Amino acid sequence: MIVLGIDPGLATLGWGVIESERGRQRLVDYSCILTTPQQSFPDRLKQIGEDMRRLLLTYKPDEIAFEELFFAKNVTTALTVGAARGVAIAACAAYTNQLYEYTPMQVKQAIVGYGKAEKQQIQQMVKLLLHMDHIAKPDDAADAIAIALTHAAAGPARVQFRMK
Repeated sequence: MIVLGIDPGLATLGWGVIESERGRQRLVDYSCILTTPQQSFPDRLKQIGEDMRRLLLTYKPDEIAFEELFFAKNVTTALTVGAARGVAIAACAAYTNQLYEYTPMQVKQAIVGYGKAEKQQIQQMVKLLLHMDHIAKPDDAADAIAIALTHAAAGPARVQFRMK
């Protein structure tokens, strides 16, 4: 099973692709979709949609896992990231109905075993679990890989995390 993990963002949308077979995971690729403040908001969203479609055609994931958004401080950031996430979800929904979502706490619990783990702990565990030479950079890509790993680890229980 090929899993695409997505860490939504407007300036930086992280993505990670893993292959999961018989309880073993292998890193396929990871990176970020980048947009700049010099681009208009509609152009940034358009680019995210186009780049997502390219990713889907390149890696042909069987299932796609997103991180749910949790914001408490900045409403403007929440709205723009939510728009970027929506565009990414729409592109993925046109490709498959196998869409899932996990909270940041669920990802931390699955990867480290502690729901309030620090980012560095998660990155170190991702590196260990996938036998990587170094921690994935930027952080958004590392987070996306963790989301994909979380989905793979959910096994048959992942049905409860399917987007409704």
